[in-house]
Amino acid sequence: MRDREEIIVVKGLTKRYGPLVAVNSVSFSVGEGEVFGVLGPNGAGKTTTVEILEGMRTPDSGTATVAGIDVVREAAKVKGIIGVQLQTSAFFDGLNLVELLELFGTLYRRKVVGRQLLEQVELADKAKASYKHLSGGQKQRLAIAAALVNNPRVLFLDEPTTGLDPQARRHMWGLIRSLQQEGKTILLTTHYMEEAEELCNRVAIMDMGRVIALDTPAALIDQLLAKGFRNERPPRLANLDDVFLDLTGKSLRED
Repeated sequence: MRDREEIIVVKGLTKRYGPLVAVNSVSFSVGEGEVFGVLGPNGAGKTTTVEILEGMRTPDSGTATVAGIDVVREAAKVKGIIGVQLQTSAFFDGLNLVELLELFGTLYRRKVVGRQLLEQVELADKAKASYKHLSGGQKQRLAIAAALVNNPRVLFLDEPTTGLDPQARRHMWGLIRSLQQEGKTILLTTHYMEEAEELCNRVAIMDMGRVIALDTPAALIDQLLAKGFRNERPPRLANLDDVFLDLTGKSLRED
């Protein structure tokens, strides 16, 4: 991140729910154009941290800015430059996908071409379909298309590959890489460590409301090895995902 301009800056962020300190003096920054992962077990505080950055929750103390905009004092302005894909989303069933995306565009006072967004997320062939007829992977990609209607500078992706088969997961990885290549900054939460290692320039690992490690995936692995860790399982050149994809192909299998 040293060669990237900071676009997200978090300093001393704290959020309490009664006696529970969900986020405990968290600080980090994200470089523009970076894929930044926030990892941690359930209850680690990562969701609350991300929701504060999205302007959905108010911290008890600390500050956070996105592109220099304070997420508390100017929450509406922040929402204009970010896109948010949630792990579970709900869309109107009475509209087809093109109509849905164009409706979302009106919320930002933007005229969008729904079919172009669908092409970007490999859903052009579903342009006239309704949300309820989509597969799980298609619903996830539609959620990302909806997050792109305002051409955001920063994308928040919440476990975007949960529940997807290996083909759909790899295609989602390709989509995330292409969005980064377009210059978008991506903050990603995931429970899949392989996914974080594949996609993220850096990761912050949270536990008990704190950031307990922050570095590149390779550096964090090197730090573990330097402590004397040795994997009892012998390294393998392929895994079961690779076998599955080799036998069934890498193309998406969707109705």
